[in-house]
Amino acid sequence: MVKDTSNRNSDQRPHRCCWSCLGPLSFHSQSVGDMVRLSRGGLLAERRENTFKNGLVFSSRPLKVQERVRLRVEKDSFNWNGGLRLGVTTVHPMARSMPLPIMAIPNLTETPGHWAAPVQESFRQAGVELEFWVSAGGTMYISGNNGREQKLLSGVDLSRPLWAMIDIYGQTCSISLLGSEKRDFFCTRRSCPVPECLTSTEVDNHCSLMTDSSCLNGNSDEYISSLEGPGDGETSCCVVCMETQASITLPCGHRCLCNQCASKVLRQFGTCPLCRQNIRAPSGNGRRGSVRA
Repeated sequence: MVKDTSNRNSDQRPHRCCWSCLGPLSFHSQSVGDMVRLSRGGLLAERRENTFKNGLVFSSRPLKVQERVRLRVEKDSFNWNGGLRLGVTTVHPMARSMPLPIMAIPNLTETPGHWAAPVQESFRQAGVELEFWVSAGGTMYISGNNGREQKLLSGVDLSRPLWAMIDIYGQTCSISLLGSEKRDFFCTRRSCPVPECLTSTEVDNHCSLMTDSSCLNGNSDEYISSLEGPGDGETSCCVVCMETQASITLPCGHRCLCNQCASKVLRQFGTCPLCRQNIRAPSGNGRRGSVRA
């Protein structure tokens, strides 16, 4: 893959994650179909028009139950039959062998941990905005511009994390990810803008894979706020490696990094992965400001 930083995320505004934030959401920057090109910070996925297949993309992080993912169909073509397929999977995008299968149905749906269904034509015309989500009962629904809900599939395993699985297939040529929301009893939680280090402005899957130095440990697209209450500023595990206990408190107040990842974030990005506040504070001797354990 190739990263073009000449215009990097110029349309994204600074944000601050809080208890109502679901975390950044984009298309996964590395696990994409052979004919897919990502741009706009990983929020636009385009399949080459000279084929109807090899258009698989996944979400950059697991989805929550009842989290409604919003898409817009940007372009379609009538050179092919069929169209957009939507689904979910319990298989981590980074655990997949490359190249990806040419189609979600049947290549992936015939294997454990994958569920997908074709979208009706009224939901996949250019300009249509749609939402899809998995209910607490393991049923996947879709709704379109008219707000009418329709059942797509059932039997989803909710015992493991679920990533969105989207096949830009057939007549569907390109889609935009518009974010997500989860409607609770007292509030609506939403995904936040994607931080700069999550994805590149341009990703072309026809080129070589990104090096580890461009994304922390290959997991930089996994940043997600897991704050559970307003003002507590802490997460249970490091938001970079998602494995080690978060032990470092940044100047902004977020305790969201382990010891090892904190030095890498400070050196490579200089901003908090949750709120993007500058954590580089050069002193008179030229050293950067420190973080505290």
